[in-house]
Amino acid sequence: MNDVVIRGAAGILTGLSGSDERATGDIRIGEGRIKAVGTVVPEPGDQVIDASGSVVYPGLVSTHHHLFQSVLKGIPAGIDLPLEGWLRTVPFSYWHKLDEDALEVAATVGLAELLLSGTTTIADHHYLFTENYGFDPAATIFRVAERLGIRLVLCRGGATQGRDFDIPHTQPMPKENLDGMIRRVGDLAARFNDPSPESMRRVVFAPTTLPWSVLPEELDVIAEAARAMKLRLHSHLSETHVYVDFCMEKYGKRPVQWAGDHGWLGKDVWFAHLVHLDESELRLLAETGTGMAHCPQSNCRLGSGVAAADRLTRLGGPVSLAVDGAASNEACDMISEMHCAWLVHRAAKGAQAVRAEDVLHWATAGGARVLDMPTIGTIEVGKTADLAIFDLSRPRYAGLHDPLIGPIVAGGDAQLRHLLVGGRTVVENGAIPGLDLAALSHRTAGIVRRLAA
Repeated sequence: MNDVVIRGAAGILTGLSGSDERATGDIRIGEGRIKAVGTVVPEPGDQVIDASGSVVYPGLVSTHHHLFQSVLKGIPAGIDLPLEGWLRTVPFSYWHKLDEDALEVAATVGLAELLLSGTTTIADHHYLFTENYGFDPAATIFRVAERLGIRLVLCRGGATQGRDFDIPHTQPMPKENLDGMIRRVGDLAARFNDPSPESMRRVVFAPTTLPWSVLPEELDVIAEAARAMKLRLHSHLSETHVYVDFCMEKYGKRPVQWAGDHGWLGKDVWFAHLVHLDESELRLLAETGTGMAHCPQSNCRLGSGVAAADRLTRLGGPVSLAVDGAASNEACDMISEMHCAWLVHRAAKGAQAVRAEDVLHWATAGGARVLDMPTIGTIEVGKTADLAIFDLSRPRYAGLHDPLIGPIVAGGDAQLRHLLVGGRTVVENGAIPGLDLAALSHRTAGIVRRLAA
C-alpha cells in the first residue's frame, strides 16, 4: 500500500496538551499509522490529499450514545420534560416497537451523523435485550458499524430490576436474571470483543443505570465478572438530583461513593453524565482514574445541569465528550457537542472556564483514555491514522483570525474533506462511500411514521 500525504492544511490541532497542542506542516501516513508530522516531501506513488483551506483534527471519539434513539427524535410528549418524565414517555414507551429494520436504520442514521462530523470511534450503550426480539441487537449494530468503517465499542446494557415509575400504558422494560446477563455478555465478548490496540470493535459490561437496574449486591458480582473477562465497565450515574436523593435516602451515601463500595470505581470504569457531584466525589473520581462521558447537549436539553468536567480535568481525572442518545439530543454530531461544551461552561462559570483546545482534548485524547484505546486520539508519530480534515471555506468560517479552532467556536456544518480510520477513507468530500443519504432519509421517514402510528 502506498503512503498517504496530507498537504497544505492551515494547521493541525493535535489533541495533545500544553505546547504540543498545535502543529504545522504536512502528515505522512503509512500502513495505517502516522509516520511523520511537519516537513514531508511527497514521493513517487504517494496518494496526496489536498488539505488547503482546511484544518486537521484527530478523529473524534464519542464515549456514550444510544443509537436506537436515532428514530425517536423530538417526540412531542417528551420534548419539554426532564429526565424521569422523558424516560417514561420516550424510550420506555417506544422500545418494544423497535424491530431489526428500525434498529438497523437508527444505527445507520446515528453513525452517519457521527462520521460526517469527524467521529471515528463511538461507544454505544445499548440496553434493549429481550427474548421477544427475533434478532440480535448487538450483531445488528456491529454489522452497520463494520459496513460504515467506524470503530465501535458496544456497551452491553440491561437490567435485572425495573424502575418503579412505569405508568400503566408503558411496556415494562426488559429484564434478565443476573446469571443470564453475565453469560450473555460473555458470549457477546467471545464473538465480538477484540482487545488489540487498533481494535475496530470492543465489548463493555454496562448495566443501564446503577441505582435502579441491578441490586447493590449484584454490582459486586458484575464488576468481578467483567474484570475476569477483561472487559471495561460503564453505566449512567448522577445525571439528575434524583440519583443523589435516591442514594442518600436508601444507602446514606452519595452515588459515586456508593458505587465505589461495590467495585465500580477505577481506571476500567467510566460513567455517563456525572452532573451532580460534590467536591469529595470529584476527588474520588480523579484519585481512582474513573472516567466521565460529558454530554452537555443532552444535559441542557433535559434541564439536568452542567457537569463539572472542567473541575475534574483540573484534578487530573479522565474526561471525555459524548453526544448521548438522539431522543434527548436531536443534533447528535460531535461538532455541535464541542460547540455546546465550549459555550455552556462559559455561560455557567465565566469566560475563562474552558478553552476550545480543552474541548478538543475531551473529544479526542480524553475519549481514547476513557475507552483505553491509547493508539488513537492524538496526532503524533506512531499513532493510528484516525484523522478528520475539516474544510473551512464556507461563509460561517470566513474572517476567523484563528482558523484552527473554527469547528469548535463557530460550530455549524464544518464540511469534511476527508475522514480517515486507520488510514482508510470513510468520508470523502462530505459523502460516505456506498451510503445513499437520500434513500436513508426516505427509509427513516417510513420508520418514524410506523412508530408514531
